[in-house]
Amino acid sequence: MNQVKTIAAARLVGGHPALDFVNTVDAWRDRWGPDLLVSYGDLVTWALRVDLIDSALSVRLLHRADTEPAEAEAALLRARSLRTTLRDLFLAETMGETGSEENAARLDAVLQDANRRRELRLIAGTFEWGWRDDNDLDTVLHRIAFAAAELLTSRNERRDVRECHGINCGWLFLDTSRGGRRQWCSEEACGIHMRVRRFREKGSPGT
Repeated sequence: MNQVKTIAAARLVGGHPALDFVNTVDAWRDRWGPDLLVSYGDLVTWALRVDLIDSALSVRLLHRADTEPAEAEAALLRARSLRTTLRDLFLAETMGETGSEENAARLDAVLQDANRRRELRLIAGTFEWGWRDDNDLDTVLHRIAFAAAELLTSRNERRDVRECHGINCGWLFLDTSRGGRRQWCSEEACGIHMRVRRFREKGSPGT
């Protein structure tokens, strides 16, 4: 029996929260899905795993989602929409392109909404960004948007984003390998599977 994949057990191999968020679809290439963000609770679980929120905030968000299920579902749909936008923007980078103005505008719209909820705080002599209403059901969406924007704007100071070409994959990752030629999201998963497939293809009759 195939094990059902869940967000709690999903591999985090992107090297950045924005890329791991895109990778919450189990496969983008060859086939699509399954989507690991089935519920708003999945979104909260993922955000906690990548340290975008802490456990106290996760409890508050889940409580609000329980009391406002329709609003939580709408927030989940907005997060999924942003995920597709980010996928397109970062996939363009893997091909040496900049991405479309339409997708840039979609991300900017989320950022503009998020900016109205941010505030600069002085805590123990140190300035830091905070949130005016971190119980907002879109707070995870807003934090993802800022993380993605920081990754996009740091293009000239970081390593390249690449796409895994493993079977039924298409996950994105930062290529931090020494030679900058990493091919797979995970050597243990897609890397081994692709090598086994190539070995079998070479050994099959008529090749």
